[in-house]
Amino acid sequence: MSGPVIIETDARGVAILTLNEPERHNCLSPAMMDALTDAARCLGADDAVRVVVLTGAGRSFCAGGDLRWMLAAMKADGATKRREARRLAEMLQALNSLPKPLIGRIQGQAFGGGIGMMSVCDVAIGAESARFGLTETKLGVIPATIAPYVIARMGEGKARRVFMSSRLFGAGEAVALDLLARAVAPEALDQAVEEEVAPYLACAPGAVADAKALARRLGPVIDDAVIDETVEALVKRWESAEIAEGIAAFFEKRPPAWTK
Repeated sequence: MSGPVIIETDARGVAILTLNEPERHNCLSPAMMDALTDAARCLGADDAVRVVVLTGAGRSFCAGGDLRWMLAAMKADGATKRREARRLAEMLQALNSLPKPLIGRIQGQAFGGGIGMMSVCDVAIGAESARFGLTETKLGVIPATIAPYVIARMGEGKARRVFMSSRLFGAGEAVALDLLARAVAPEALDQAVEEEVAPYLACAPGAVADAKALARRLGPVIDDAVIDETVEALVKRWESAEIAEGIAAFFEKRPPAWTK
């Protein structure tokens, strides 16, 4: 099968949703984001699906936003900037609102938007070898549209340890930050994910959906107003001189001007 995402559903109703651009480290291109939004809506409406497992093909889970997409958005008019920022925000909200358990199978590295995708999972299990980071500020951008989900997952205090510094961290720290529930040897990952999936198959699907919706309502509010604020924060950064320098430095393979 081909395409930016693949969905495979087994006889039990367990759907594997795979980011399928391994040669690009599953970065979030417009096609990838739109496909994930559509997949979340389709899986949510499919009564045969009981559980969704989100994973990536290849060595990376998700390396974050596609920088070429970001560069094009930066050069666009204001309305286009907002539309593109909202594309990412709506993808995250579609996954976060999925009325099925969403289990993250994090087989490789996750940066930026990849951390956001881990954060919308109900539980994420990761390989001990994986590396993580909210790497946006190194490029002059900020983790804007992913912020509500990252902070809901980690809590503000833990999030602030890694939210602004762009430093990389390992799976053990990801567990301590509540980003991962467990970190296991790569060869044990599938079994660990299965241990999270299996209990749901004995639960009433409607009750699971209602319980998840209640947890979301009682947790941190992520409504249209919050999403609008994150979109505007990202657009403001896209219009800054810092991000222009950060993206240029990345493509020119040189340190940005602020590096000491």
